[in-house]
Amino acid sequence: MFKILFIGDIYGQPGRRIVKEHLPALTEEYAPDLVLANGENAAAGFGITPPLVEELLGLGIAVLTSGNHIWDKKEILPYLAEHADGRLLRPANYPGDSPGHGIYLGKTRAQVPYAVMNLQGRVFMPAIDCPFRTTDLLLERIPPEVKIRILDFHAEATSEKMALGWYLDGRVTAVVGTHTHVPTADERVLPGGTAYITDLGMSGPYDSVIGVEKRSVIEKFLTQIPVRFDVAKGDVRLSAVLIEADAGDGRARSIQRLMRR
Repeated sequence: MFKILFIGDIYGQPGRRIVKEHLPALTEEYAPDLVLANGENAAAGFGITPPLVEELLGLGIAVLTSGNHIWDKKEILPYLAEHADGRLLRPANYPGDSPGHGIYLGKTRAQVPYAVMNLQGRVFMPAIDCPFRTTDLLLERIPPEVKIRILDFHAEATSEKMALGWYLDGRVTAVVGTHTHVPTADERVLPGGTAYITDLGMSGPYDSVIGVEKRSVIEKFLTQIPVRFDVAKGDVRLSAVLIEADAGDGRARSIQRLMRR
């Protein structure tokens, strides 16, 4: 059985620390064949920098996905353009000649081929290209022998995430949602063999408002005046899912939520 450990949005220094602390034990306990993570908020809660990409990949994460905050640190733009191996993904449905890639094709140490795709939603998000049609185009680029196919759908609306899950059922191994930083309890394997969860949750401080210090967020809601958003520090947790799939046909057999403090 092929095992995939997918870690939810790594938020700031607390998120990086909790992943560094717990990933070795999780790897020993579950022996995943592939470790993935969303890292778009690794740099103080907004964006990611080249040194942090290398730091997280150095922990044993094979591919980092992202979302709308991938562009926040301008130093990441040349990194995305220059690193053709694409182990840091940006959503594939950004239009035009955006730097970077939205799909990665690789092999595990055991030489099992796999594909990781990254897409962004459009409901309550920027009006970019259609994620449904973009996924169809990405799937055409994956060789037929690559059966393990994982998608990070970085989106706000639960309805959009669920619709894409059903749209891709039987065509990908897993559709996992990111972006809202709130873990959902709807993990399941759809009838066609696609593992699905609406949101992986955040790897970061849960004594917060989706990772941000509570006081400043409440002040913003009360006054509507812009305030500085600082990364919170308390109740730090790692949130992830473990997916088991058949490497022969790419169909998921199970999906399990994990959380570590």
